[in-house]
Amino acid sequence: MATHKQEKSVVWDWLTTVDHKKLGIMYLIAGALFFVKAGVMALFMRIQLMYPQMDFLSGQTFNEFITMHGTIMLFLAATPLLFGFMNFVIPLQIGARDVAFPFVNALGFWIFMAGGLLLSTSWFFGGGPDAGWTAYVPLSSRDYAGLGLDFYVLGLQVAGIGTLVSAINFLVTIVNMRAPGMTMMRLPLFVWTSFVTSTLILFAFTPLAAGLALLMLDRLFDGQFFIPSMGGNAVIWQHIFWIFGHPEVYILVLPAFGIISEVIPAFSRKRLFGYTAMVFATMIIAFLGFMVWAHHMFTVGMGPVANSIFAVATMTIAVPTGIKIFNWLFTMWGGKITFNTAMLFASSFVPTFVLGGVTGVMLAMAPVDYLYHDTYFVVAHFHYIIVGGIVLSLFAGLFYWYPKMFGHKLNETLGKLFFWIFYIGFHLTFFIQHLLGLMGMPRRVYTYLGDQGLDAFNFISTIGTFFMSTAVIILVINIIYSAYKGERVTVADPWDARTLEWSIPTPVPEYNFAQTPQIRSLDPLFYEKVHGDGTMKPAEPLGEIHMPNGSILPLIMAVGLYFAGFGFIMLNMENPLISPWIVAVGGLAITFGCMFIRSVKEDHGYHIPVETIKADLQSKGGN
Repeated sequence: MATHKQEKSVVWDWLTTVDHKKLGIMYLIAGALFFVKAGVMALFMRIQLMYPQMDFLSGQTFNEFITMHGTIMLFLAATPLLFGFMNFVIPLQIGARDVAFPFVNALGFWIFMAGGLLLSTSWFFGGGPDAGWTAYVPLSSRDYAGLGLDFYVLGLQVAGIGTLVSAINFLVTIVNMRAPGMTMMRLPLFVWTSFVTSTLILFAFTPLAAGLALLMLDRLFDGQFFIPSMGGNAVIWQHIFWIFGHPEVYILVLPAFGIISEVIPAFSRKRLFGYTAMVFATMIIAFLGFMVWAHHMFTVGMGPVANSIFAVATMTIAVPTGIKIFNWLFTMWGGKITFNTAMLFASSFVPTFVLGGVTGVMLAMAPVDYLYHDTYFVVAHFHYIIVGGIVLSLFAGLFYWYPKMFGHKLNETLGKLFFWIFYIGFHLTFFIQHLLGLMGMPRRVYTYLGDQGLDAFNFISTIGTFFMSTAVIILVINIIYSAYKGERVTVADPWDARTLEWSIPTPVPEYNFAQTPQIRSLDPLFYEKVHGDGTMKPAEPLGEIHMPNGSILPLIMAVGLYFAGFGFIMLNMENPLISPWIVAVGGLAITFGCMFIRSVKEDHGYHIPVETIKADLQSKGGN
């Protein structure tokens, strides 16, 4: 076994890395790129709806944009952005040197990327999927949807595999890799919410995979699962989709809750109020999240009994969420609050998310939903949850953890400007849409007639979108400016925070902790500041550290899956240049070949010698 890491070029290092910190940053970059892509589509759709009967986009292009906007934002932007923070922060917060399976971590990232790129390839083959992000049959059947929908089905299948293996990895990491003394009830709230989210992914992505497999069989191999004239059932797709789709909302929002539960205590100078209640509220939300899927289907005609059961269950889920809201408010109450950019985003999250929750309870009433369903009221509701909940907390987490990730702070003046423009633009865009919905404007339409009272509100909504776009440009400027001129962070703990990730040097060494720390309390670093000398006590003597080697195999396996998916899509292409089966089987052969190599080739990693660690500690000063 090697005693040192082999030197590699920078590009090769990032392509082959299994380091959770680098993979976290790669998730953030990939998620940000998809976020911008989907955001541009949203901007184009709003320009089309700025005035009545605009012809900026054709109806077909609008349908493709609305489908890809929703699909990308949920599967390829929000999920990887949260996974980026989970990857970087979880091992640091639990006192681990890496995730449980570093190789699988890299594999999850590259497979997710392969799925995202496969979905995006549809633009080069006649246009994107156009059946809406929910892909309801018969709209998504072969009779009505073109090749784009095959890219949707196979792309999400591949990306879903990556998400699934990453979730299993996080579960094992949190259960098995905690530092001595770090009991489950001493875990930071972000780790708890990530743990529950990973459990949800395990149970929610499996029905999605099954549903997509059935739709693939219908579209590519003449299956008849969803074709009523052949004895199939179109409504079953809606059940399969939403039994994934509603937990998916909580998959995204629970880690967001976790970020808020880290940022608010740090900048309120107080411990989180009601920690135990927060943990159990998280579990209850996850449990009830699987009990409410059919509230998306009140207008399908399930009957009054089913509608009533799901309406009550949906209202019940507001209770544990309410517990969280009050605990955040009580954390801030009487605290010595620092209103920097991270805290502005975290504190503004609370009222914004409440508004999204209130409209959710309104929609939970089945008779009322008959009026609201398929209007802009629903669009406004879930954007208050997704943007007002998840995106605001992502920005809070970005400004909070940025110094630990990159060794410098983001500029606060630009940060606050970014916050106010984004926040005002967000409310301008989506608050107005509640009113448009109540006035009866249907969603998913690419144009509307003038003089119906809808003109002014649509114009205001579009102006808000320009505000948000401007804000994101300011964020990009801030990131570039701060990289060159930003305040360098050389101390371990620039925020005077409470959790374990702030006890190690900045930038974080590749092995995270020179010695595994001994945890004596919840908020372990804060406990040591009050009861100790401000540094974590080691739980082991200083010794050489075992680290895993990087590997190019995850990237090659992902490329194999990309070609396998593309090969299956080629079955629906007219006159393909090469047999689809050659491409599909060839892709699978690459993937399984890499799995075989990984199984038979011994790779024991390498050791970092004690002298190197001691030299690191002397140069950085601290554990």
